[in-house]
Amino acid sequence: MDIFYNPNGIGDVLIIPVKQGERLAATYETFGDIVKITDQNDGTLLGYNIFQASNYFNFAEHGKIKMTEEILDQLQTLFNKNNVEDSLDFDLSPKFVVGHVIEKDSHENADKLSVCQVDVGKETLQIVCGAPNVEKGQNVVVAKVGAVMPSGMAIKSAELRGVPSTGMICSAKELGLKDAPQEKGILVLTGEEKPGQPFEF
Repeated sequence: MDIFYNPNGIGDVLIIPVKQGERLAATYETFGDIVKITDQNDGTLLGYNIFQASNYFNFAEHGKIKMTEEILDQLQTLFNKNNVEDSLDFDLSPKFVVGHVIEKDSHENADKLSVCQVDVGKETLQIVCGAPNVEKGQNVVVAKVGAVMPSGMAIKSAELRGVPSTGMICSAKELGLKDAPQEKGILVLTGEEKPGQPFEF
């Protein structure tokens, strides 16, 4: 889970996005320096803004910051002081991980799609992939459900041409890596990576 702190760009505000939604159709509740943002239509939580963030957090880096247990503990203390009783039960597991393609089959309804079974450590995911170079036995980068790509696209479970797909096998270009090739194709890892290991980029 990523949070955002850019004091030079938007001021001393910590942005904690929880769910994608239209902020113009949102309800805002203020609890001291905490602003809770919910969907106006169904009341689901979209996120929080923490104003005067430097009074509560000491960030060594700016921009996109990975939520940690330490930050979560500081956030919980701040919520308690301001009588915000929301549960901060955020999933902090890595969303970009190494996957190992253990099976690759043709998609029954699309010639250019493959249906892959990918070991990501504690589970095996079925991922429909359109890359021409995906093959059984490869180590690849998997964006799990809940990941947000550098483009801003959120990864969700979906059906692609009638076949369920959970996650995405990523290309270097999709990951925003330097010197990424322009031709289509997933990033194939060639090191000693293990399934489920976080992929840092």
